[in-house]
Amino acid sequence: MSCVLFAAFFIAFALAGCEEDEIYRIDAPSDLQARIDSVAAAKAGIDTGDTTYIDIATAIVGAEDYSSAWWTAFSDYFTIPSNKLLHLEFINHNGGSVNNWNNWNVAVVNNVADREGEGYAEYFVLRSDAFGWGNTDFDLGLVAQDYPVIEGSDPEEVDWNLFRTTMDGAYVSLEIDHSVTGNVYVTATVEGTNGIEMVMTYNQPVSAADDINAFLVMDASYVEMETAYLLPSNVSVVVDYNPVSIAVTGAPATVEIGNENFWGSAVATVTYEDGSSTEVDSTDISFNVVPDMTTLGEKTVVVAYSKTKLGEFTQAVSTYYNLEVTNSVVSMDVTTMPDITSYYFYNTDPIVFNTKGLVVTATYSDATTGVISNENLQFGTITAAAGAQTAEVSYVGSSSTVTTTVPLTLTQGIDQVGLTDMTTPWWSDFSDDYTVASGSSTTIKMYCYSNGLNSYHSPSTILRKADGTENGVVRMDNFGWGTGYEGIATATSDWNWDVFAANISGSYIEITVTNNGDDTADIRYDVTYANGDTHFQEYTGIAVDSADLNAALVLEGAYLVIVE
Repeated sequence: MSCVLFAAFFIAFALAGCEEDEIYRIDAPSDLQARIDSVAAAKAGIDTGDTTYIDIATAIVGAEDYSSAWWTAFSDYFTIPSNKLLHLEFINHNGGSVNNWNNWNVAVVNNVADREGEGYAEYFVLRSDAFGWGNTDFDLGLVAQDYPVIEGSDPEEVDWNLFRTTMDGAYVSLEIDHSVTGNVYVTATVEGTNGIEMVMTYNQPVSAADDINAFLVMDASYVEMETAYLLPSNVSVVVDYNPVSIAVTGAPATVEIGNENFWGSAVATVTYEDGSSTEVDSTDISFNVVPDMTTLGEKTVVVAYSKTKLGEFTQAVSTYYNLEVTNSVVSMDVTTMPDITSYYFYNTDPIVFNTKGLVVTATYSDATTGVISNENLQFGTITAAAGAQTAEVSYVGSSSTVTTTVPLTLTQGIDQVGLTDMTTPWWSDFSDDYTVASGSSTTIKMYCYSNGLNSYHSPSTILRKADGTENGVVRMDNFGWGTGYEGIATATSDWNWDVFAANISGSYIEITVTNNGDDTADIRYDVTYANGDTHFQEYTGIAVDSADLNAALVLEGAYLVIVE
């Protein structure tokens, strides 16, 4: 086993010492004692006196026929106290899967030792294909890997076919280092049976004092657990950094006279010398200029922050924002309708109102008028029923709440993919399969409603056989993968990437799947935004079995209402 020493942002590592470990298996009763003695000797060889071995209760994690669905097969909980490093070794099996995520995954969570328990929370879930998600500290940009790349590709692209081959039967050493600095550092070293070694690293803040827990979770894969033990943390020195700037977002643009809350739901973000940024608590902020909220007019708020990254006091950084103190609001009118006024729905779940483009004008107690920013308004959901509906808009003032409504029209579709609140996790909800006969095309028509946070919060199309064997998956945002796609298919589009994510919601989309009859297929997305702009995404030459071709839709962070 090799030891990987890495630095991330503001840390430096002290190498505690690593030695070669062997993989031991007891094959027959005749050599049982010899193998036991050999394992004991190996353990003694690496035991520095600080090593705590952990008994493994679940030796095989995941069904060996690769039938375990996501978030159903888990390893033991491994508790990692502060200043300790958890070391796991296991053999990974993916059965030759065509999906990168059908390999080991690790979850690092808080000190609630029950996934169903009250207060349980995840710091992050990290997949072995260098993808993951988690709380507000999670940063995919901090995931580093040296996976094999496609030779000659520009820019260099990971050779996912070779990655998946390497992962099947690979010996994995996983280290999770819980530093007293309040950070966790993950290093995964993979040794493939084909001789390829791969390393992935990640780090993010966690509780400095409380225990954290880690466990493996499988998805159509399984692992054979080999060993688990705790060692002292490798993190020995922490370098502190001063703040260089502070930015405020979400501050109220207007506040009624008599309301002293000039901060509202604003968020302050501090950037440090090392380039990292973090949100800081409003209790740690100084207000060098406090506005007079008892008189009307424009006011200036000066905000300052004077702590280092580790919380020591230092020279302050500052910024400012403006707001207007107004008379009380007595009525409101919608002066510009939102971009989306017609919604499609399928089930009875309340629909999230999209406020993009909406302008609301207030009339004040002195008969003057002015636009109220959407950040200062509250919005109700839309009742899922065909015909005329409304969305309620409210302004909560210092003395009363004023409301108005936005008229909308709803039409029922024929099916839905994804959760109406747009919290759909990836690979969790699918459309029916659409059979595409050789030499024919199938068009699926739909409306997409998205949280707009990322370009991939939009529909993806799966091409597969009737038995579920996948040929490829292609997203609406010019990205795809799979045995029939990588290095084979061609992608073209005419997107304006600056506005792509923001314009997904309310889009009318036609996805056409063409079975060319020559063991290739094409997919085209024709998209009309709510503002009327049109764009396309096309994939040609995907390798398939023309005699057995089905298409299905999947997505995350969004939902689809299929209309035809």
